[in-house]
Amino acid sequence: MLKKLKSFLFMNLGTLLLSVGVYFFKIPNGFATGGVSGIATVLAKVLPFEFLTPAVLIIIFNVILLVVGFIFVNKQFGIKTVYCTLLYSAFTYIFELLVPLDKPLTEQPLLELVVAMMLTAVGSAILFNADASSGGTDIIAMIMKKYTALNVGMALLIADALVAFSSFFVFGITTGLFSVLGLFVKAFLIDGIIENLNMCKYFTIITEKPDEICNYIMQSMHRGVTKFDAEGAFSHRNKKVLLTVCRRHEAHLLKAKIKEIDPTAFIMITNSSEILGHGFRSL
Repeated sequence: MLKKLKSFLFMNLGTLLLSVGVYFFKIPNGFATGGVSGIATVLAKVLPFEFLTPAVLIIIFNVILLVVGFIFVNKQFGIKTVYCTLLYSAFTYIFELLVPLDKPLTEQPLLELVVAMMLTAVGSAILFNADASSGGTDIIAMIMKKYTALNVGMALLIADALVAFSSFFVFGITTGLFSVLGLFVKAFLIDGIIENLNMCKYFTIITEKPDEICNYIMQSMHRGVTKFDAEGAFSHRNKKVLLTVCRRHEAHLLKAKIKEIDPTAFIMITNSSEILGHGFRSL
């Protein structure tokens, strides 16, 4: 129950950050960096109907894509994506009602692009890390993958690139260049943030006092540890090699404890952003 509650809170946080980045920074500047928000930003500028604001168009497109997703994607379509898609649309519409904007917040478009990409990238990364997404062009990418030879990454890039390049014709060269720049920056940011959110430390410990170290890892840290025999090639002394994985914030505690138990232990620590198994990410 605690794990589900934590996932639910992260889904809401990620969706809120995504909505803030889109409404307050992307839409006022015309940054069409892909996704439903990009399509809505471009069409709201082109269409003559005043009631079709970006927030309203986001709701319309998301609902349409949800229906299309259920028809064409079927089992790959999760309840988390449905929830986050509807929440994202609702947040954007509420912002439009409470804080109407008719111009950018500042006169620094590059600064606003950076803030927009940071907020949307962090929000998207949190959602992906919670096994959810905000729908939109993700659904288009999944459909393209199902019916073409493209993988999801390439399909998503093509879908978002078409939206980004359309901003050249609607908002001009400067905004178009900002949009294309934002598209690529966001892609790299999301990957980097996801890796940092999942960062773990992989320990290889060569020691002559394995039992005390194993007891600390299992009883105090509640982590698993693998132990096998080894022999020093130079000294020919029998030793044990311990393999274990822990979260980043636990690593310094384990290092300090190993130093306390066996000051002569040899330790190799490797960063890993994807650990699958009990106590970490599910297979």
